[in-house]
Amino acid sequence: MSAMPPPAGAPVDLLALVTSTQPWSPAANVAMTLAASFGARVTGCFVGPSLRTLRGGEAEPSVVALLLDEPQEDPADRDAFLALARQAGVHGASWLVTRAGIARTLRQLGAWHDLVVIERDLVQDANVFEVLGEALLTCHAPCLILPPAWHAPAQFNRIAMAWNGSIESTRAMHSAMPFALMARETVLIDGESPADEDDQDRAPRFDPQRYLTARGVKVKARRLHITPQDAGEALLREVAQTHADLLVMGAYGHSRVRERVFGGATRHILQHATVPVLMQH
Repeated sequence: MSAMPPPAGAPVDLLALVTSTQPWSPAANVAMTLAASFGARVTGCFVGPSLRTLRGGEAEPSVVALLLDEPQEDPADRDAFLALARQAGVHGASWLVTRAGIARTLRQLGAWHDLVVIERDLVQDANVFEVLGEALLTCHAPCLILPPAWHAPAQFNRIAMAWNGSIESTRAMHSAMPFALMARETVLIDGESPADEDDQDRAPRFDPQRYLTARGVKVKARRLHITPQDAGEALLREVAQTHADLLVMGAYGHSRVRERVFGGATRHILQHATVPVLMQH
């Protein structure tokens, strides 16, 4: 029996930020499963422990060298990663070791990858919003954030898509189309549109339900009337009630001037989500 062809718009190049090789960390295994499903290439990039606490402006190699020896590429790790790819049925794989912080690494590698797989516990709780938050908001590629200690299969049969009228949520929805086309059910969580755009009513408006339906996605819409302060908690309630195994949402800050500062919903989701979250800024 022949394999199913990858869905339209499937990512071609996947990136996994890897934190361990023996055993392989969840990001590596999830990226392999997705790459096999999408017919994509996968790059594994090892991020050493000393680099996971560095902010964007602190990622100079000289600083890292003072903390710990710079990580070097281990041929055994590279060969093991390529073997893992072959075992998963992935026909193109490469192995890298970064010597920069997470934000700089993602800013560079995100420019030529279509999807990034990241473990939420790549960064400890005390630094998650300063380090991982900065990385998400400066990386142009969509990021699949795995919750802590997540080892479930990368099979997303029921997807919840959060849309609040923002450009970020629209981009995230567009990036998630390959997942939606492979899922059995997609739930559109339609929240209030933002009201801080002067030209909001003048520009052509995006209709998320029409967009999904026109592309062959069977979608159920659920309308939420919530304040921005309650959005994160309300979204997670919807994820639980619909039994979704993937949440799609935009990652955005609450201020145009200070984009490094997460909006409240994004903070809450990252901190409390128990399912993978596909985010895009």
